[in-house]
Amino acid sequence: MRQFGELEAAIMDVLWDAAEPMRVRDVLDELNRDRDLAYTTVMTVLTNLHRKGWVDREMEDRAYRYRTITTREEATAQTLRDLLDAAGDRESVLLHFVSSASEEESDILRRALRRKARKR
Repeated sequence: MRQFGELEAAIMDVLWDAAEPMRVRDVLDELNRDRDLAYTTVMTVLTNLHRKGWVDREMEDRAYRYRTITTREEATAQTLRDLLDAAGDRESVLLHFVSSASEEESDILRRALRRKARKR
């Protein structure tokens, strides 16, 4: 996702996949299946994600447990919103997007637009 650096995105994926809040050590163990990271590196990134408002933390015993504040889907939607906001010609971007959408994606968009119209 655009708003996250590579390691931030990896940490967010671990937290999104978790059934419950995780300690730094738990996140580190999960990430180190594919790489070799230091505890302090993961702790620093989690602290930064907390400061940026992407994760919440609460103290348990002497360690923080971290959990995401938004779902993966909400964060992805925010990325799409950020990209659209940065576009010079929103209409053109949306038309290009819709022309590349699969039939299933088009159906989903139609349903979402109908729901939005009913809410107004």
